[in-house]
Amino acid sequence: MQALLRLSSGIDAFTRWTGKRLAWMIVLAVVVSALNAIVRKVFDTSSNSWLELQWVLFSIVFLLCSPWTLLDNEHIRIDIVNNTLPKKVRSMIDVIGHVFFLIPLCVVMILTGVPFFERSFQINEQSGNAGGLPQWPAKSLIMIGFAFLLVQAISELIKRIAVMRGLIPDPHESQVSALEAEVEHLVEAIEKK
Repeated sequence: MQALLRLSSGIDAFTRWTGKRLAWMIVLAVVVSALNAIVRKVFDTSSNSWLELQWVLFSIVFLLCSPWTLLDNEHIRIDIVNNTLPKKVRSMIDVIGHVFFLIPLCVVMILTGVPFFERSFQINEQSGNAGGLPQWPAKSLIMIGFAFLLVQAISELIKRIAVMRGLIPDPHESQVSALEAEVEHLVEAIEKK
């Protein structure tokens, strides 16, 4: 299990490093969007490639930073319900969710994303819009993003099993405690009214 935990630690480091760098693509997308709007309003001209570039930059952040979201336990869930459950039940929900939903979804998306990208690359697919960008780089983000997410899901599964076996402390325990405190504070505020 120690070898798996070292593997998980390496995956986590890669995910955090990648996520922190790629998240800056949002700033670049905003700059491109602003410049495109200024050029369009001031000079009454524009190019579809700039609009498509904004979409690609946003897609990079959305798809390639989702593993970082999973790592930091910031993915969508019903925290109010989840935090009222015992720690063992929350861990089992995570294990079941990863094994039966997240990992299979990632595998399906990779298996369907590879031929989707390959066809586009082979024909050098271009945008249907005049002056648009090639489509295959954007389509490659699907298989790359879900491959990264699959690897991070495996890391999360390893950690969750280690937590359930008592080998490591729960890496998200401080988040749960903070949320529980916030919920208690909100309940007290509602009761005072």
